[in-house]
Amino acid sequence: MVVQNNRNPARASPAGSVDWLFPVLSAHDAYVPTLSDLVARHTALDPADVEWMHSLVSDWQLLADLSFADLILWIPLRDESAWLAVAQMRPTTGPTVYHDDVVGTVVAKGERPLLDMAWNERRICREGDPDWSSGVPVREETIPVRRVPIGPDGSPDAPGNVIGVIQRSTNLSSARTPSRLELTYLQSASDLAQMVAEGRFPFREDEPSLVRSPRVGDGLLRLDRSGRVTYASPNALSAYRRLGLQADLVGADLGKVTAQLCYSDEPVDESLMIVASGRAPRETEVEAGGTVVQLRAIPLIIGGQRIGALVLLRDVTELRRRERELMTKDATIREIHHRVKNNLQTVAALLRLQARRLNVPEGREALEEAVRRVGSIAIVHETLAHTPEEMVDFDDIADRVIAMTGEVSVAPVTPRRVGSFGVLPSVVATPLAMVLTELLQNAVEHGFDRRTGELTVRATRSADRLEVVVADNGKGLPPDFDLESSTSLGLQIVRTLVVGELSGRLSIEPREGGGTEVTLSIPLPG
Repeated sequence: MVVQNNRNPARASPAGSVDWLFPVLSAHDAYVPTLSDLVARHTALDPADVEWMHSLVSDWQLLADLSFADLILWIPLRDESAWLAVAQMRPTTGPTVYHDDVVGTVVAKGERPLLDMAWNERRICREGDPDWSSGVPVREETIPVRRVPIGPDGSPDAPGNVIGVIQRSTNLSSARTPSRLELTYLQSASDLAQMVAEGRFPFREDEPSLVRSPRVGDGLLRLDRSGRVTYASPNALSAYRRLGLQADLVGADLGKVTAQLCYSDEPVDESLMIVASGRAPRETEVEAGGTVVQLRAIPLIIGGQRIGALVLLRDVTELRRRERELMTKDATIREIHHRVKNNLQTVAALLRLQARRLNVPEGREALEEAVRRVGSIAIVHETLAHTPEEMVDFDDIADRVIAMTGEVSVAPVTPRRVGSFGVLPSVVATPLAMVLTELLQNAVEHGFDRRTGELTVRATRSADRLEVVVADNGKGLPPDFDLESSTSLGLQIVRTLVVGELSGRLSIEPREGGGTEVTLSIPLPG
């Protein structure tokens, strides 16, 4: 790899700009590189190291928010001649330092002394004075990222290696006397940074089970080693007030208080006690008085000793209420589809019984066609009854319609499908199922005249359109055939559904080599 640098890396540069950086990517690299891409192409990290980096980056928004600082993850190039930026995070709790993305750039060894110092000395390094070169004061710190190998028994089997360095840059332009909340954030950030340097964060067993973990601004509690609350942010206190807490939260045993609020008349959930006391890195939800609060515990372990814990919490009452309403609505809709399917099958059965009692062939044939039409609609509703959304895999429906046509065909013809319809909304699936039923039935009844032949349904789908071709090699169209003037009930149904309901185009033409080819072009909703 050749790194081209058109700037002078030795000249002084503002800390908030990227003038001191030069690109590691060549001009033809048009995509935004991922962490995996950069590490694989330019560094010597092994798969276990890369996995640790991924775990860190997936959870380091917490460190950025607690620090009120930007984070940049640096890894040495394979020849250790320079540092490569592989990930970047901005805080949601304060102003950013780097308005430009720096991922995919490198800086030569020696140009950022704090990076080299943290790497060589294996410790957190801080500058004495803020850097004013960008016009705003910026405090720089570097945190070594250590990964500790784990033995078969689950305990560390080596001190671990430093595999990268986090640069933490704080914009001090809005500096003022910090509040107790900010002091708690900064102390928690310092503890978390020390855990990163010792290889204790992120947690190996920490697999978030909820859709979105709480963030720092949602609510934060700081616990001591015994599980008592030493600080509660206003949002955290409000959440516990909504759970029914009347007393002061600071000084209380969080595990016991939470259990009393949520399990006053029931056996206490032991996993809740573990999370609420901060003894294990887990997530859970608690509910009381109609309020649902999401909890995430982050034990603080420094030098092998648990010194306390952070508990992030978020009031998710409205979110859960909407989810329950949607689940109820979905269940109701599925039940409606199930009942409609049953009613349609009952109608089809009654029509079939009536057809058997008729002695007039034309009447019996008309009722049998009605049975098939009702059956094709029932297939769609049966599929919708088993799906959580009003979307269906139409390939399954098409295959069942095709199989149904083959079963009732008097000609020795086996229809087949080529291509995929994909997933379609019910407003398209229901009329399209009827259209396929009519076209296939028309082909086997009138196209082959009891002769062996081929009948193919070919589907081609683009982003905004579905093209369907029903082709047979039967006897073809009559010489005077005209779709607009045709009196066939089946074709009238097809034309009404395709043009009127689906806003599509329909054409029926002679097939090259003999037979008939029906083409449907249907726009898909965005």
